[in-house]
Amino acid sequence: MKTSVALPQSRENPVIRRNKRKWKEIWMGYLFTGPMLLGVIVFTLIPMIFSFILSFTKWSFVTGFDKIRWNGLDNFRQLFQDDVFLKSLGNNFIMLLAVPVGMAIALILGVIITNHVYAPGAFKVIYFMPQISSVVAVAVVWQVLFHPSYGPVNGFLSALGVDNPPKWLADPSYALPSVMLLMIWIDLGVSLIIYIAGIKNIPADLYEAATIDGASKFAQFRSITFPLLTPTTFFLLVTGIIGNFKSFALVKVLTEGGPANSTSVVVYDMYQTAFVDLQTGYASSMVMVLFVIVLAITGLQWLGQRYWVNY
Repeated sequence: MKTSVALPQSRENPVIRRNKRKWKEIWMGYLFTGPMLLGVIVFTLIPMIFSFILSFTKWSFVTGFDKIRWNGLDNFRQLFQDDVFLKSLGNNFIMLLAVPVGMAIALILGVIITNHVYAPGAFKVIYFMPQISSVVAVAVVWQVLFHPSYGPVNGFLSALGVDNPPKWLADPSYALPSVMLLMIWIDLGVSLIIYIAGIKNIPADLYEAATIDGASKFAQFRSITFPLLTPTTFFLLVTGIIGNFKSFALVKVLTEGGPANSTSVVVYDMYQTAFVDLQTGYASSMVMVLFVIVLAITGLQWLGQRYWVNY
């Protein structure tokens, strides 16, 4: 009869086993996020670094890398003497007014749709349609609507007795407000959906307690809805301002910066400088100025949110 002898099993140190598991999880994380990280590095980080370097050069991308000439801060000195760039930058700051106006309209509509409308899902789809529509198609329709001679808008105003209705996109005084109005209409759906989601996350017992205490609907909105939606408002404000500074396609299709640069923005001016005038180094300096401005505004918003955002 053979007797089996149990061999002693080697016990691995728990610390070593834990470290192995940790490194395995790390490598698996890099495996899954690697393609996205590679895309960010290749298409975002490297171009940003390259643009920063080119902002100190006089160069056109059609001449080749051997034609790069360093000129220090000359691009930036020229930039702040460039009337077109300063006009475009001023237009960008004026267009920022479209962000809070659109958010206010979205908040009011969000409250109405959530509490006082039958089949709210249909209204959310209707308001979100401009966001998922082609920018080119939307701009063409807007051009037809606001045509100074044959547009339905001026036709309606003439029917109401307005003798000289505005020329809208053809008038430097009205072109920028017209573009802002279209921006508000396009972005309204996103703000509306996010506000409705925020409203639905507010506990219903707060409104019940306020109703029992005799608070009016406006008092409930002022004391419950608006304060509890400040994180949502902060998110929409930050993303809206950044998106506003990135406006390009709408301006390009709708007005091409005209008339008389009244609707030109920094990104459109940068496109014109880089790909039409072929001044790549000068356009890169515009990129850096825009980056610093957006970073400064976002930083100020993050510093100021502690005074009005309720988490």
